[in-house]
Amino acid sequence: METADQDDRSLAILYRDERLIAVYKPAGLLVHRSNIDRDRDVVLQRLRDQLGGHWVYPVHRLDRATAGVLVFGLDPDAASVLAAAFREQRIGKRYQAVVRGWVEAPGRIDRPLGAGRRGEGGAPQPAVTDYVPLAWTELPIPVSRYDTARFTRLALHPQTGRQHQLRRHMKAISHPILGDTTHGDGANNRFFREHFGARRLLLVATELVVPHPADGGAVRLATEPDAELQAIFRRAGLGEAPSPADEAG
Repeated sequence: METADQDDRSLAILYRDERLIAVYKPAGLLVHRSNIDRDRDVVLQRLRDQLGGHWVYPVHRLDRATAGVLVFGLDPDAASVLAAAFREQRIGKRYQAVVRGWVEAPGRIDRPLGAGRRGEGGAPQPAVTDYVPLAWTELPIPVSRYDTARFTRLALHPQTGRQHQLRRHMKAISHPILGDTTHGDGANNRFFREHFGARRLLLVATELVVPHPADGGAVRLATEPDAELQAIFRRAGLGEAPSPADEAG
């Protein structure tokens, strides 16, 4: 893996061959410009500059607030194959997150979601998320109406790809993701900001498994959470690294 220089705008390259490239998207950075937000500093332009002007083709997206694995095609045909796999839900996905409360056992959320960030854009569509708890912490500090503060670090495995699916699903079972200003809990967000310096969404895409555009073979694109996020995990008592078997459930 090629790591980014902290003093420049380079992106950490997780994987590259002749047809595709995967990078680590930092939290707070858009994938590409949109009609809503015309930021010039976006992953697409950074990566193109980093590759000496080589054009890259987006095939999926991560929300601005979400960090982690992001893949691009390096030619139009590769991008078409990869985009179709995402559209047809033939991609393996894994995330990690910190949520409010204790999630004591693996489970599945099978809850249809409407289109759009808040689900107000049409008839609900099937949406399924599997989750596996990785670590727990309880702190003797009151938060909201509770005498202690409890949090869980989770592995999340979305089986579908609805907008804000993970954030909306975790809210639906009363375990919102920390740092989520749209679907989260303000008191716990403030708690993490004040006690652990967490000024971001605690959600990271740690793995994609995609079909290679050349032969359809599975390519695993994986990463550890970035250093800032790992430091937050440690400060909160959630820093023990899970084994691949634990994260897979």
